[in-house]
Amino acid sequence: MRTVSGGEVAGILVAVFWAILVSFLAVALARLAQTLKATTKLVADVTDQAVPLLADASQAVRSAQTQIDRVDAIASDVQEVTSNASALSSTVASTFGGPLVKVAAFGYGVRRALGGRKEDVPVKSPRRTVIVGRTVPAARRKRK
Repeated sequence: MRTVSGGEVAGILVAVFWAILVSFLAVALARLAQTLKATTKLVADVTDQAVPLLADASQAVRSAQTQIDRVDAIASDVQEVTSNASALSSTVASTFGGPLVKVAAFGYGVRRALGGRKEDVPVKSPRRTVIVGRTVPAARRKRK
């Protein structure tokens, strides 16, 4: 029988160690490859779903911008109508307001002058106002 020297035992141990290390590295690399394949598939699926979603979102933003532009146009039209109505009401008030007040005052004066005082209506006694314990006569009326 042949005896094994210490150098040969050390060589066999190093070879076994390297074989185990290479096996572990091979298993780790295989799992890493599977993880990379799964990640690649996931990214591809997300991309396939994200592109239509981004297109839909872009269309929604464009539609919202169109609606905002329409609302802005309507608001400016309403502002113009409001200013026109204000101008119209001030014109009507200045044109008809003064003469109508004068006509009403004239009609009241004519009615007062022609109507006079009715005989069957009793005369009201003048009111008196109390101010801190003393009586002040009411304002005097003009009599015709």
